[in-house]
Amino acid sequence: MDIPYQTEPRKDTGLFNAKLGIWLFLASEVMLFGALFSSYILLRVGAAPGDWPHGLLNIPLGTINTIVLIVSSITVVMAWASLKMKDFAAFRRYQTVTLVCALGFLGIKSYEYNDKFSHYEIQLKDGRVADGHLKETTATEYVLHHAHYVNKAEAAKVTHAYQEREIKHEEITVKKEDVKYMENYGPWHSTYLAIYFTLTGLHALHVIGGALVIAFLWGPGAVMWKTDPERYTNRIEVSGLFWHFVDLVWIFLFPVLYLL
Repeated sequence: MDIPYQTEPRKDTGLFNAKLGIWLFLASEVMLFGALFSSYILLRVGAAPGDWPHGLLNIPLGTINTIVLIVSSITVVMAWASLKMKDFAAFRRYQTVTLVCALGFLGIKSYEYNDKFSHYEIQLKDGRVADGHLKETTATEYVLHHAHYVNKAEAAKVTHAYQEREIKHEEITVKKEDVKYMENYGPWHSTYLAIYFTLTGLHALHVIGGALVIAFLWGPGAVMWKTDPERYTNRIEVSGLFWHFVDLVWIFLFPVLYLL
């Protein structure tokens, strides 16, 4: 028995099965990210004045990633439109660009993550704090580049990154025997970084999942274009809706995490 409404829309909803399913799935995704965004807002509003860090993220890279995802949204639509016009070659060209954009986004995000895991705050026994990127570790010393010293009061409030342009950076060598405590800028470093890694990490997983689906439909799954082109076109539309949602989430993440 054939399953109805795989290509033609249902009379009660005006949607075919897969499209109805993706809208229901996206509704659950909205609730997931909505809860996380709400948590961020409550933590941000509840923080004491001056205690919430700024300037820890690379705004130019975040801007480039925003542009990359917007371009990918356009190419997803053009790919679907190409199938509607029975131009399979154009569909593959546009989806190739989509996949390249996805890989570019993940590459930039990986670079940002690596930057945070190599960025250290080292508290010294004399009360000073050395802040910079770990360049080299020897038997007796830590060498930090693009680094600076922060006084204890500033370090306690996590405000040393506020005026990044006004800080003079240099290479700093710290003796291990002088170190009281050191920690990188991973999710354990502060509440802000914990929610940053949670939100962007979950979003990155969605990018990976969406890219894998698009890659499958671009490659092995494209066999359906010859056997059932209408249903195949519907699958491309459904995967495109998910991709638009992923892009839309980033449109909210970028200003909230990088700019505010």
